Amino acid sequence: MIAIRALFTVVIGAPVLIGVVLTLGLALGWQPGLGQFDPGIDAFAQALSLPGFATSLRLSLVTGLGATLGALGVSLPLGLWLIGRAGAARYLSPLLAVPHAALAIGLGFLLAPSGWAVRLISPWATGWDLPPDVVTVGDPWGLVLILGLMLKEVPFLLLATLIAAGPRDVAGQMATGRSLGYSRAQVWRLIIWPQLYPALRLPVLIVLGFSLSVVDMALVLGPSNPPVLAVQILRLFSAPDPEQARPAAALAVILLGIMGLCLLGWLGAERAVATLGRHWLRRGRRIRQKQSLSGPFLAILGLMLGGGSLVILGLWSVAAFWRFPDALPPGISLSRWQAADWAHPALSSLGLAAASTAIAMILSLIWLETEDRLARPMRLGWLIVMPLLLPQIGFLQGLTTGFLWLGLPPGPVAVIWAQLLFVFPYVMIALTGPWRALDPGLTASAASLGAGPMRRLFRVKLPVLSAPLMTAAAIGVAVSVAQYLAVLLPGAGRVPALATEAVALASGADRRLTAITALMQAVLPLAAYLLALALPLWLHRNRRGLRGGLT
Repeated sequence: MIAIRALFTVVIGAPVLIGVVLTLGLALGWQPGLGQFDPGIDAFAQALSLPGFATSLRLSLVTGLGATLGALGVSLPLGLWLIGRAGAARYLSPLLAVPHAALAIGLGFLLAPSGWAVRLISPWATGWDLPPDVVTVGDPWGLVLILGLMLKEVPFLLLATLIAAGPRDVAGQMATGRSLGYSRAQVWRLIIWPQLYPALRLPVLIVLGFSLSVVDMALVLGPSNPPVLAVQILRLFSAPDPEQARPAAALAVILLGIMGLCLLGWLGAERAVATLGRHWLRRGRRIRQKQSLSGPFLAILGLMLGGGSLVILGLWSVAAFWRFPDALPPGISLSRWQAADWAHPALSSLGLAAASTAIAMILSLIWLETEDRLARPMRLGWLIVMPLLLPQIGFLQGLTTGFLWLGLPPGPVAVIWAQLLFVFPYVMIALTGPWRALDPGLTASAASLGAGPMRRLFRVKLPVLSAPLMTAAAIGVAVSVAQYLAVLLPGAGRVPALATEAVALASGADRRLTAITALMQAVLPLAAYLLALALPLWLHRNRRGLRGGLT
């Protein structure tokens, strides 16, 4: 037991803590790389006096809190609409596979002043023969960035909602509430959803933490001068002047503090909303309303934006020459696919994803099997939560310094370890529910026939859980391929990956090359999800045939 705890502490917990400590040390004047130790808080004064700091802070708060509140608000009517629909959770999973950078680039191509959305209605509806002089992508308030974050986070919260509702008698509670005169929406908002929220708290906080510190989507969709705080920190860390590292670290510590305050504020707001909800319930007020169409409308709108973002990537990747305001490219050409070097970063991303996901799967199985043998849960939950709640820019730069101290230079190994910090929590979360729901009678029967612990693991548990295992692996691949900072900082720009290439190309003028790279980044996770759906069906094809013959 002690050895297992030490393993997870060293592999997952220690790197995050080292990264935070070294970032804080750098902000306070400790620069081991330069051999300097000048303690003080001057770096914080420099950070606060940077041009545009107040605007960057406002942007981070507006986009972070706005995206979280928006995603949670949209997930409410969508959750009501999807509850009870067979296979809803399965169809949501592929939506989670689209990486943030790929979705952001596609959304930018869709909503830009010269984007596809304007082309489809020009000039016949708008009279525009030239792109309009309006700011959409990169708007001063980050509204398009909020929209992009919502498109990514709503499916995540919906999936968490459906999983939380699975063990509960939602249909029975809905029927009881309707018999008391409440509408379906009232029963969902006031009775059912508050019961699900405790299970949704962690996903919501993860969304809040990510939205406050996002970098890749902010680089593509957010304003650039000044940018959100996380992007400003990255710029300072990447500056050629090493003296900029101290105010960058100070800004990272400030961002950590802001995130902590926002998380505490969110938990406090939960109590206030709960008090108001109890007051509303005591009033017993009924609202007569017709069947709401907000759920289907939001679903269609989300599919149009998300699907349109992927379609436009495909169109731009094969467009020969596409001038405004043509709705479709007049010619198709594969010359850019043939000339572009997309295979190298794609194979590199695939290798990084395979390695980090394989290690995460092994660690998750060690954790869960150890719990089974001890017949009690392991008290290491902070290892799962910490990398997801902290801003990546707040500890990954410090972690890169820690890797150098350990003698681990920038390269694939450092990137795999950094990606593991984010892949392992999602794989672990995906496996925990199915593993603990496994019928203990199966392993008890195997034990009664003389099967030892290892044989029960490999001959009973893993075959029965083949579908959840494949799904968890697909989630791991999707998380790995989507990582931007975990490749950029520990790799020091020496490790090619689709995420870093796509974000770098997004600021250029070659839309075709950008679309090819972003499309490949989206294809890899989608292929992993399709494989996860197909493999269990193929492995158990004979059992399905036997079952059909018996019936």
